[in-house]
Amino acid sequence: MKFHHLLHQREAALRQARLTNVAFAYHELGGFAARIARGQLRGEVTLHFADPAADRPWPVLLANEGSQSVIEEHFRDEDIVELADLIAFLTEGEGATTLTFRIEELEARFKGSLRRELEAAGVEIQ
Repeated sequence: MKFHHLLHQREAALRQARLTNVAFAYHELGGFAARIARGQLRGEVTLHFADPAADRPWPVLLANEGSQSVIEEHFRDEDIVELADLIAFLTEGEGATTLTFRIEELEARFKGSLRRELEAAGVEIQ
């Protein structure tokens, strides 16, 4: 492959990578939403993103309403890291260190925009 040809493919490769990440986020958010629904989780939560400068080396999901132990029962530390990574991807550029939302509205808040982006790119969603 010639160097010049590779440079011409860069923009298409970046678009493909973006769509792949959007599809992955869409799928994973669906899994989180199903878990939330199965557990009948409700109420406001705050996701604190990892911030080593604030002595928080990993993300934390705190229940603002209801019981923290219910959150801990349904989400392992690894799940919270994955959720934080997904939400950071979805809110890129906002630079937030925390995000407060109703846990039962997670899917409605984020999944619609992902679906629209995928459909606009011609991706068929089953």
